[in-house]
Amino acid sequence: MSEVSDCPQFMGYVRPDGAVGVRNYVLVLPTVVCSAHTAIKIADRIPGAVGFYHEHGCGHIGPDYLRVKRTLIGMGTNPNVAAVLVVGLGCEQVTPEEVADGIAASGKPVDVVVIQRTPGVLKTIREGRKLLRHLMIEASRVERTPVDASRLILGTECGGSDAMSGVSANPSVGAAVDEIIRVGGRAILSETPEFIGAEHLLARRACCDGRRDDLLRIVDQVESTAHSAGEDIRGAQPSPGNMAGGLTTLEEKSLGCIRKGGTRPIQAVIDYSEAVTASGLTVMDTTGDDVRSVSGMVAGGAQIVAFTTGRGTPVGCPIAPVIKVASNSRVFRDMRDCIDINAGTVVDGKETPSQVGQRIFEYMLQVASGRKTKAERLGQRDFAIDRLLPSL
Repeated sequence: MSEVSDCPQFMGYVRPDGAVGVRNYVLVLPTVVCSAHTAIKIADRIPGAVGFYHEHGCGHIGPDYLRVKRTLIGMGTNPNVAAVLVVGLGCEQVTPEEVADGIAASGKPVDVVVIQRTPGVLKTIREGRKLLRHLMIEASRVERTPVDASRLILGTECGGSDAMSGVSANPSVGAAVDEIIRVGGRAILSETPEFIGAEHLLARRACCDGRRDDLLRIVDQVESTAHSAGEDIRGAQPSPGNMAGGLTTLEEKSLGCIRKGGTRPIQAVIDYSEAVTASGLTVMDTTGDDVRSVSGMVAGGAQIVAFTTGRGTPVGCPIAPVIKVASNSRVFRDMRDCIDINAGTVVDGKETPSQVGQRIFEYMLQVASGRKTKAERLGQRDFAIDRLLPSL
């Protein structure tokens, strides 16, 4: 990763593997839908502990088993997590032991509790809280320390887009992405279905022929999957909400979507929830579903997500702060309880995307140092995994 002499800093948590977190959670991680309620109960009302619901972990076929396991391990190894309590049922396909082992490889403390072995839910909650107390003590020993912004990985997302998203909010986030990469950090451009119609423009930014071919391949796969189900994705998008917001064609939506990826070369194209290792800009092959896309980027290592919206959305994440950026001043005024930054000032003629992008970058450093986003204040802990096949 390149060094920049004027690199700004934030106050982060340095982990045993050298990664840097912007939060210091102890994650109570359910390996299967059947243990999710118990995990949430274990973490309930314990400051700094977080559990969340998900519907995965059992009945997966082939690539879905690998994807779910990778995503759960990725949530545990995310730098925002100090320690992990894995909560299993005992008969699931994605076992508590393999998830715990995958997380332990990062060097952070991990413990396991299993409902069928304890046995019972109430006993598991009691035992889980005992283990959690020890993990909380371990986490409390880690303190914030000054680190360069080059240690950040920013995920980018757009949801509830309108006609102004591609004019104001998305290019403003793109300017912030360019700034993060300029100082040596990394960023993720996601939502493969929303490249369709603009993929040729993204392909021109690939660092080499191999990355260009990778990009065009994942876009082609999305269309092929839709065709196999008898659907023409070019006719299914934009969504009704997008059209109500003024978007008229898929190409118009895609041209706006890709602008949140800035202008830097694409250095890598990776699978959903795969770890981000390349410097600069990485394209992650995710769905256009906001929660599933955000979850994949965070499992891949993003400590913060910048999320643009023209219609408004409260989506958050259990372990990563999500910064909401409004594309117009009306939705920012109407939904200030869940939107952090107004990029509608671009439409109003008061700022340029570059100026708003600098505001986003500076706000991101504040969030990285501990300032809570609106989604965090609301307690939004949304999580889901993008699946490829049915459960059996």
